[in-house]
Amino acid sequence: MESNKNVIHLIAGGTAGTTGAVLTCPLEVVKTRLQSSVSSFVQVNVHAALRLLPSQQVVAISTCTHGCQVVHNDAVLDPSKYKKHQFQIVSCLKHILKTEGIKGLFKGLGPTLVGVAPSRAIYFGAYAHCKQALNRVITPDTHLVHLCSAIAAGVSAATCTNPIWFVKTRLQLDQKSENKLTCRECIRRIYQQSGIKGFYKGISASYFGVSETVVHLVIYEAIKAHIQQKTNHDRLAAANQRLEDSVEPDIDGDIDYSKETFLTSDYLKYMLAGACSKTCATCLCYPHEVARTRLREEGSRYNSFFQTLFLVFKEEGRAGLYRGLGTQLIRQIPNTAIVMATYEAVVHALMPVSD
Repeated sequence: MESNKNVIHLIAGGTAGTTGAVLTCPLEVVKTRLQSSVSSFVQVNVHAALRLLPSQQVVAISTCTHGCQVVHNDAVLDPSKYKKHQFQIVSCLKHILKTEGIKGLFKGLGPTLVGVAPSRAIYFGAYAHCKQALNRVITPDTHLVHLCSAIAAGVSAATCTNPIWFVKTRLQLDQKSENKLTCRECIRRIYQQSGIKGFYKGISASYFGVSETVVHLVIYEAIKAHIQQKTNHDRLAAANQRLEDSVEPDIDGDIDYSKETFLTSDYLKYMLAGACSKTCATCLCYPHEVARTRLREEGSRYNSFFQTLFLVFKEEGRAGLYRGLGTQLIRQIPNTAIVMATYEAVVHALMPVSD
């Protein structure tokens, strides 16, 4: 019985993660490039600069890391004098579509599909297993149980799947329209440059990122418990005896929904709970995302987690630590809502069968 439940959590986690990853992949590509120090999505409004100069005096235009500079008689005009333009998400998507085609919007999807199912399966499986184990030795379903379970699950998933996400980030940062970097070439290049340890660059940021997962799961479990309590109360008070009898607490104190009673309203509630909890967690812990992307850049001058945060803050200010946050929220909110709700739906669909 216990092993059957663990298998169900593994299947639910893998299915949920894959569904969310495919639907939100284009936004993931945009977010990664905005976080990167080599992004072409933050640039100076060159047209305004060109209007200030006679056309014969403009020798060349070169693209740099954070913008475009106009070269005027071997003298570089200060980009700070001109209006900077932060690409909007739609503009970024259009830019990728125009320069790289539809495939550009799904760069890194291969490693994502390879990694998301085992990552989510490991995460949800470890979380459920740890939660069950802790419930036997300390007060069940407390915040401490959820906290420890989330930490164990996050560290387990990050350690096992970091090489996959490293390759995915490298592929998403490749902006060439021709001679595009392939997954095989990317893996070969990383191994030649740094060996096996190269695939684990940025894992320190991933471990710090567990804090985001912890905040997310603790908030989610609190909202979920409230939803279940209210749903149980409402259904027990309902006049329909069949619907009332189909909701029974299991041995862990959770509500066991049958296929008939896991309604659309339940699905929407879990989506809302997942979205709210993830929004709070992302806003609190976002800088680790920027640090992780920078650490994974090829030929990067970023060496460690704290060194990266300090360097980004020094060169780009506080805003640099939150580059791409808007895109991340727009991507993560629906993605997390889909993942958490799909997970709950699959668990409740399969659990009666296993019983």
